[in-house]
Amino acid sequence: MLTDPISDYLTRIRNASRAGHRVVNIPASNLKKEVTKILFDQGYILSYKFEDDTVQGNIKIALKYDKFTKAPVIKRLQRVSKPGLRKYTGAEELPRVLNGLGVAIVSTSHGVMTSKQAKQENVGGEVLCYVY
Repeated sequence: MLTDPISDYLTRIRNASRAGHRVVNIPASNLKKEVTKILFDQGYILSYKFEDDTVQGNIKIALKYDKFTKAPVIKRLQRVSKPGLRKYTGAEELPRVLNGLGVAIVSTSHGVMTSKQAKQENVGGEVLCYVY
């Protein structure tokens, strides 16, 4: 049994991109689906597909690589809020990742969104991870 499914999700993506895999399969949950949509919208992954053929379902993610250097687009995935130590921030203190070049994914009362969207909607929440 996993104690931290979001950390497992990030680790699977990190390991697959470092190993040069094109596609990674991850057990699905609603939170993971929302994080996947954000990664796609921000341009960090090529495509995704939700498969509901099993009880839990799977998320198939096609990873994105640089055309010339073949380096992964995702340089770093960092888990911020952990089950043992949750990190909550208000709308005024939402983090900027790499001076605005990266993305902080925040779970708010209005759903899962980036820190920029949360700042526009003036809501705070739990900072799940940094992506850059």
